[in-house]
Amino acid sequence: MADIHTKTQVVVVGAGPVGLMLAGELRLGGADVVVVERLDTPTTESRASTLHARTMEILDSRGLLAELGTVPTDAMGHFGGVPLDLTLPGPWPGQWKVPQARVEELLGNWATGLGAVVLRGHELRGLTAGQDHVDAEAVGPDGPVRLRASYVVGCDGEQSAVRRLGGFGFPGADAARELIRADVAGIDIPNRRFQRLEHGLAIAARRPDGVTRVMVHEFGRAPVRRTGEPDFAEVADVWKHVTDEDISGGTPLWVNAFGDASRQAARYRQGRVLLAGDAAHQQMPVGGQALNLGLQDAVNLGWKLAAHLGGRQPQSFLDTYHDERHAVGRRTLTNIRAQASLLLGGAEVENVRKLFGELIDRDAGRAHLAGMITGLDVRHDVGPGGDRLLGARVPHAELTCGQGAVTTTALLREGRGVLLDLSQDVAAAWRLRTAAGPWAPVVDTVSAALVSQEGPLAGVEAVLVRPDGHIVWSGRGGEDGLGAALRRWFGRSAGRRARPLGGGCLSGRTALVTHAGRGPGRAAAVRLAREGALVAVHHASDREAAAETVAAVERDGGRAFTIGAGLAGYDDVHRLFTCLEEALTERTGGAGLDVLVDSSGAWSGPGPGDAAPEDFDRLVAVNVKAPFFLVQRSLRNMREGGRVIAVCGGSFEPHDRRALAHAVNRGVRETLVRHYAPALARRGITVNTLVTDAESGGAEGVVLQELAERTARVPAGERFGEAVAFLAGDDAGGVTGAVVRVEPGPGGP
Repeated sequence: MADIHTKTQVVVVGAGPVGLMLAGELRLGGADVVVVERLDTPTTESRASTLHARTMEILDSRGLLAELGTVPTDAMGHFGGVPLDLTLPGPWPGQWKVPQARVEELLGNWATGLGAVVLRGHELRGLTAGQDHVDAEAVGPDGPVRLRASYVVGCDGEQSAVRRLGGFGFPGADAARELIRADVAGIDIPNRRFQRLEHGLAIAARRPDGVTRVMVHEFGRAPVRRTGEPDFAEVADVWKHVTDEDISGGTPLWVNAFGDASRQAARYRQGRVLLAGDAAHQQMPVGGQALNLGLQDAVNLGWKLAAHLGGRQPQSFLDTYHDERHAVGRRTLTNIRAQASLLLGGAEVENVRKLFGELIDRDAGRAHLAGMITGLDVRHDVGPGGDRLLGARVPHAELTCGQGAVTTTALLREGRGVLLDLSQDVAAAWRLRTAAGPWAPVVDTVSAALVSQEGPLAGVEAVLVRPDGHIVWSGRGGEDGLGAALRRWFGRSAGRRARPLGGGCLSGRTALVTHAGRGPGRAAAVRLAREGALVAVHHASDREAAAETVAAVERDGGRAFTIGAGLAGYDDVHRLFTCLEEALTERTGGAGLDVLVDSSGAWSGPGPGDAAPEDFDRLVAVNVKAPFFLVQRSLRNMREGGRVIAVCGGSFEPHDRRALAHAVNRGVRETLVRHYAPALARRGITVNTLVTDAESGGAEGVVLQELAERTARVPAGERFGEAVAFLAGDDAGGVTGAVVRVEPGPGGP
C-alpha cells in the first residue's frame, strides 16, 4: 500500500462529508488526491441532518441532487429556538433533511468516481512540512504508510490531528453549557420543538423509521467532564428531570454531547498545510450550520488549490481561501454564540427572546437572519466595483441558450468558470468571447437569455462566475475590468503561453487545407506549416501545383504532403478522409486532426441565362454538399480544441460569371458556421468563416483588433496566411461563429 500511494499532489485527512467534498472538487480540477481516514468503514451515525439552501445549490452545481431523490423539507427553522421562516428566493427554500451518512455516501461515490483514492483504517500520526512538499505518516492495519504530497488539508473534525501536528493556533472559548442527545428506538414520547420548561430545554423528533432523536439541556448545568461520550443513563436521567418522562427503556443507537465551545483557527493556511470544516472552526451545531459551513469551505478551496497545482496560479493565490472563508467562519460563529445564549439561557433571556421574536416578524429582520443561516447572503471581497452582484453567489435563474433550457447553477457542472453573456447583442457577445479566448481551457463562455426578466440578473449584460459560483465581474456597464478579473481568478491565459507570430505555436498539430495548390489555400498551407503544423495539401486534379506548395513548405523548414481527391459530394469527401487517415497514421501514429481549412468551391459558373440542369447539379455538389460533408466528416478525427476555418471570396458584380457560384458558396459557409459553432463549443472546437477581401464591409464581416494589429506588421501578400494562423492558434480560442474579413493584398505567399 505504501508503495502504491507514496506520492500525490494532495493528502486530505478525514473522509467525512467535508473531506470527500474537497476530494471531488480537487479531482474535478485535475489534481491527484489521496484521502486518509482512521475509520475502517463509513460511520452510520448522522449527527448532522440539515442541508441549507446554499449547500443545495452547490450540490446541484455538481449534478448531485438527483441522486438524493425526494428530500423532506421544512421552510421553518429557528434562531436560538425562536421560530424563523428560512424562505428566500430560489428553488430550495428552507432546510432539507438529509442524514449526514447519506451525504457522506453521496460525496464518497462522487469523489472516488472522479478518481480520488480513499485509504480507510489509517490514522495520521506524523506531519512534516518542507519547502516544496509535506510528508505525512499514517498507521494502518499493515503498519505505517508514508505519503509525500505538495499539500495536506485537514478535514478531520474538532479534534483535528492535522491542526495539532501542524501547530495551528486555535483561539477561542471552551464550552460553558452543553446539550446531550441520542437517537433512541422503542420509545413513544411527544415531539417537542425547542420546548422550554421549568428546568430546562427539551427537543424530540420522531423519524419515519420510528427512531426518536432527543436533545436536552438542564438550565444552569455545566458540561460534565468525561473521558468519552455520555452514556444513555445520563441522557435518560436529565430527560426525566426536565420533562418528567421516562425514556430509560428505549434502545439507544448512539449518544453524544456537544457544548457551546467557540474556537477558530488563527489561519486556515500555514504554508503547505491547510484546514477546512470543523478542523478550522469549532462551534455548537445549532441551526444545522456546522456541516454546511464545512462543505462550503471545501468548495471554496478545491478549485483554487487545483488551479495552483495545475500551474495557473501562484501559491499566494491560496491566501484568498483564508481571507474569504475565515471571514465567513467568524461571522457564523458570532451568530451561533448568540443563538446558544438564547437557546440555553434560563429565565434571564426570556425578554431577549421576546424581542427577537418581534424582530423576526418584520420581513427585513427575518430575511437578514435567514440569509445568514442558509449561507445565501455570503459575499466575498473580490476586488473593486460597486455592483451589488460582485462577490455574491450567482442567483439561480432559468435560461435558454443554444443547448436548450438550462439554469445558472447547471452551467457550473464541469467545475469550470463561466462567462455568462445575457446581452442578446451579437457584437457584445463577440467582444466577450474574444476577451475570454485565452482562458477557454478553464472558462466557458455561454450566451443565453433569461426566461424571466424579474430577479437579480434582470438588466445585467454579463457576469463572470468562479467555479464555486461566486461572481467576480459584472458587465452591467460594459466590458471594463473583464481582463483583470480573468487574470486574477483564472491565471494568465490559463497556462497557455502567448506566442509571437512565427513562434511555432502549432507545433505537434495536424492540418488539412483543401485546394491548397494555389491562391488562398496555398497561403494557408505555407503559413500553418511555418507555425509547426504537419499539413495535408489537398488538390482535386492539379498535382503539380500541390507539389509546388509542399516544396515551398519544405524549403521553409516545414512538413507537408499531398493528398488528391475530387470534392463534389459525400463519396468524394469520404475518400479524401480515408486517404488522410492513412497518411496521418503513417506519419504521426494516429489519425487525429487539429485544423481544417476549407477553400473548396466553384469560383466560376454558369450565367443566369445559360445554366443547364447538369451545371446546376454540379453547382450544388461543389458549393453545398462538399463544404457540409467536409466539416461533418472531419469531426470523426477532430481533436478537442480543434479549428475549422471556411474560406470564401468577397463580392462580385451580378454580371460576373463567378457571382452565382460565389453567392451560393459563401451563403452555405456562413450558414454552416452559425450551425456548427454552438454545437461544437463544448468540445472547444471553433468554427469561423474567413472572407478574403475588404469589399464586404458592414454587417457581413467583423474586424478583430488583435488580428488587424498582427497583419499590419506583415507584407500585404502574407496577410491571409497570418489570418489563418491566428484563427488556428490558441489566441483565438474564444473566437467562434464569426465571419472575419481580411485583405490579402496583391501577390501570393
